[in-house]
Amino acid sequence: MELRELLFLLADVWMIVVGFTFGWKFIRNYGNYLLGLEWIIVATSGSNFFLYAALGATEESPMYTLAFFFDQFSRSVGITLILVLGLMRVTHRYKPSVRTDVGVFAFATAVGLALLLFGERLGVGVAVFLIAVNVLTTLFLISFSKRLWAIGAKGWAVGAGLATAAGCVIASTYDFVHIPGDDEAHTLFYIGALSTWGLQMFTYYFAYRALHRHNESVDAEPGPLERSRTAA
Repeated sequence: MELRELLFLLADVWMIVVGFTFGWKFIRNYGNYLLGLEWIIVATSGSNFFLYAALGATEESPMYTLAFFFDQFSRSVGITLILVLGLMRVTHRYKPSVRTDVGVFAFATAVGLALLLFGERLGVGVAVFLIAVNVLTTLFLISFSKRLWAIGAKGWAVGAGLATAAGCVIASTYDFVHIPGDDEAHTLFYIGALSTWGLQMFTYYFAYRALHRHNESVDAEPGPLERSRTAA
């Protein structure tokens, strides 16, 4: 096994472990099914990708089709709209209903299937669309990092900012840039992409936890009426 192949598998395992671990933590610790399930979906996609590479499957394999669907699912709606709605729970105290949770995942599935079936006909328009939604998501994530900085969680603010910047670079080069010296399977690109996606999920979880704890501490502080009664 060549070094680049080993690094690819290690990067994929990193993303898989992070996705399953912190996806479950989002659900168990915070009841955040949007982020929890999306993290688990990314990890499931990585698991399928790992088997596809390890078995040396071809593009005719169902695993390739499944990998393409998961890719379109997360790039179009998962790590864009679902990510934003999930993080808004700590940035704007937004708690979506079960109907919203189900609806947004159904929408992501429909978009993923549409891009799977009609992506070739749409051509470069798909790539432009995916970059556009990533840019909009990046704008929100910049404000997310600013909120972390404002509450004193400067380490996680910097970490979230760097992870977001790396994710933006990966998204903008995904369909347009070929790394010099890379092979036909884009192994070098995927080493960077898988490592970055794992880093994003890891960092956003702990950044979310920092904002959640800050919100809890604010809620626990006595209001003006309680303070006046205490002073009396």
